[in-house]
Amino acid sequence: MTIDFPVTVNLFGHSVLIHPILEWIGIFVGMRLYGFLKRNHKTTLSKIQGLSVILGALLGALIGSKLIGTLEVPIAFLKSENPLLYFWTSNTIVGGLAFGLIGVEISKKIIGYKESTGDLMVYPLIVAMCIGRVGCFLTGIAEQTYGVPTTSIFGMHLGDDYLRHPVALYEIVFLIILGLSIYGFRKKYTFPSGVLFQLFMLSYFSFRFVLDFIKPKINVLLELSTIQITCLVVVIYYIFKINNHRQFIHLKH
Repeated sequence: MTIDFPVTVNLFGHSVLIHPILEWIGIFVGMRLYGFLKRNHKTTLSKIQGLSVILGALLGALIGSKLIGTLEVPIAFLKSENPLLYFWTSNTIVGGLAFGLIGVEISKKIIGYKESTGDLMVYPLIVAMCIGRVGCFLTGIAEQTYGVPTTSIFGMHLGDDYLRHPVALYEIVFLIILGLSIYGFRKKYTFPSGVLFQLFMLSYFSFRFVLDFIKPKINVLLELSTIQITCLVVVIYYIFKINNHRQFIHLKH
């Protein structure tokens, strides 16, 4: 089967990339899954507190996605004729997840809630991200979501004359394996609330740090891109978080 990259759909007489459409579908499906899981989960969060946490997550994710996305190519932002438009159209899931976490922690401080709220978000995030990455793959080289040229057996034509790493497909496979691994961990161990989300964040950001070496990138410090530096900070943070909970993780009998 041959795919003509980038894949577009016709909406009201206009040709539109399928990527943003699949991103919104992913967000919708992820939120619906979160709502379903939340209905079957006992929590001490009131509805107002729950809404406050979600709002903090959404605001943090929105700001972080665009901030890190903008800083990914700082020179392009500085040379942009419309910096505000450039900022608004720049996005990266790395910034969204990292700053979404900050937004949640700030909102929890404000409402005085100390328990972890992240475990229920693991599978909704995995599902939403997989759907979004399908959109990234179908966009080919039209956006900065493709891999560098390669001679490996995994190389694919994504819209130009080069065989490239299909990094979006790599990520989908990784997320599926990660989801299954976290499910196995959940069945095998007892652990404090929040550990599943910590494992997800540690694993995903470690993966993205490595993956971005085979993506086009602008190095800003120590041969690392803005996204990789963000990943490194998050990985270090969660290594300490999980280490603090290690003594409370036990095999089920």
